[in-house]
Amino acid sequence: MSSKPTPTELQDQPKGPAATAATETIPPHEADAKPTVYGPRWWRKQVMQGLMVVAGIFSAALGLESFLLPNGFIDGGVTGISLLTNHTTHISLSLLIVVLNIPFVVMGYFQLGRSFAARTLAAILGLATVLYFVHFPVLAEDKLLAAVFGGFFLGSGIGLAVRGGAVLDGTEILAVYLSKKLPLTVGDIILLINIVIFGVAALLLSITTALYSILAYLAAAKMVDFIIEGIEEYTGVTIISPKSEDIRRMVTEELGRGATLYMGKSGYQTQGHDQSGIDIIFTVVTRLEVTRLTDEIDKIDPNAFVVMSSVRDTKGGIVKRRPLH
Repeated sequence: MSSKPTPTELQDQPKGPAATAATETIPPHEADAKPTVYGPRWWRKQVMQGLMVVAGIFSAALGLESFLLPNGFIDGGVTGISLLTNHTTHISLSLLIVVLNIPFVVMGYFQLGRSFAARTLAAILGLATVLYFVHFPVLAEDKLLAAVFGGFFLGSGIGLAVRGGAVLDGTEILAVYLSKKLPLTVGDIILLINIVIFGVAALLLSITTALYSILAYLAAAKMVDFIIEGIEEYTGVTIISPKSEDIRRMVTEELGRGATLYMGKSGYQTQGHDQSGIDIIFTVVTRLEVTRLTDEIDKIDPNAFVVMSSVRDTKGGIVKRRPLH
């Protein structure tokens, strides 16, 4: 039987999860549970996310009513199925968007949680309400412009909703679920679903309409990526150089970015095997800062070994945040 540790012994023990595991066994569901702090920061985040979802709803509605619907174009996913059904049966688009998305909202509840499902349901109901009560003017009769800008506004709306913690189309939820059951990625499943949708559109509408709809879908997909990832997509940079200290100072002092040092050893050099120690620098910069970083590295050590990789997102540290966060 172990005795209760003294205050001095507690100070010597590691803090955080390691200390908790060493002194007390806590059930996993209790250990992961954290109390929600409803402070100013939490409320500010909720307001910002809510505004993003509202902006996304109106942007998507504008793309549908002002560009896609008047020209008979569709989109991919559940929205595309709703548009295709509306064209062939003339059932209210607002009703179709809600009814066809309900199964995916339920699926999202079990797959991604109650909060996500509630936000998504509110966003879908909001889009249906705006489409029913708010009427936007037709802004483009040229089919090419209608396809491009219809996709632009629809994709912007979907992207803003995702940034706000919801989705306006349940296809992604279905794709996440199926990716766990099938040897396919989420992107592969979405692509297959949309191929079927546009194939049916070519049969029921026309090949020309289906081609313009594919163009609208590509424009929307690009805008979704742009809104979610942003122009300042992050890049992780690993730098190996004997002048690591000079490079570290440049990164932290001139660029104002954080840097992490790893202790490493050289494996092989031009002179043969070399096991000398060396500091390896890792930093994260935005895509717009990569050129400046590499230029500054070349000034310090033209022979430095630099490896770059895409980083989807970051949290904490000294990295410039994206404007919509």
